[in-house]
Amino acid sequence: MEFSIEVTGLTETEKLAKSLTKYIKEGTVILLSGDLGAGKTTFTQFVGMYLGVKRRMSSPTFNIIKSYQGKLTVHHMDCYRLEGSDEDMGFDEYFNGEDVAIIEWPEFIQDFLPPEYLDINIEYVSEDDRRYHFKACGEHYIKLLEDLEDDYAND
Repeated sequence: MEFSIEVTGLTETEKLAKSLTKYIKEGTVILLSGDLGAGKTTFTQFVGMYLGVKRRMSSPTFNIIKSYQGKLTVHHMDCYRLEGSDEDMGFDEYFNGEDVAIIEWPEFIQDFLPPEYLDINIEYVSEDDRRYHFKACGEHYIKLLEDLEDDYAND
């Protein structure tokens, strides 16, 4: 299943993240892709905020993985620096069925990703506008997208 929505500004981006977090549960894996500056980290910060993360979530570009405690443990990964690497950094430890994993630049660790996930591509439309393309891989994520789409259809 696929679903797309266009948002304008940070308020609508926050609203989308808030809606999404209603359906995030233990073990959720979210892949975030898009050009540099598309808003992957900003979206992650809003998701983290609604999952109860109190610390400011920053891009883990140099650390690759940062973990945060909220209602659930959230692992934020930025795999940009892993382009061309085939090093297994123990990613399966983070895809453990209990924690939430949000992965920026997932294409660089494709071989290590679990078989089921929510794929979100953020497309830069203009300075304030972004188009979010969602793709569900797995039954849980299909249901998640159906519920998210219903939220927006009834809004």
